Amino acid sequence: MIIVTTNDIPGYRITYTFGECFGLTVRSRNIGSNLGAGFKAMAGGELKGVTQLLHDCRQEALQRLATEAQQRGANAVVAFRFETTEFGGTGIEVCAYGTAVGVEALPGTTPPA
Repeated sequence: MIIVTTNDIPGYRITYTFGECFGLTVRSRNIGSNLGAGFKAMAGGELKGVTQLLHDCRQEALQRLATEAQQRGANAVVAFRFETTEFGGTGIEVCAYGTAVGVEALPGTTPPA
């Protein structure tokens, strides 16, 4: 699955558009972790637990996006983006979205590894 933020893929031709596709996840940290992050925020510095939570959320949302696109018959996603929102003051919602497309390599193009 090729996933790009651009509207086209160099060396490939879009042959079919399947439409919008999404990958969504909502996660929260446990109460002890939230309290620790609150104290850390007052002192300053990186909130490593929140950074890890966001990283994990993005990876899960991206995988769900790829799965949905593949289920529609796509082999690529163009115009890919993330949107992140705080959920209820205790959680994080991450949405990965883009346009599911079918692409074929142009003659002489080496597929990505």
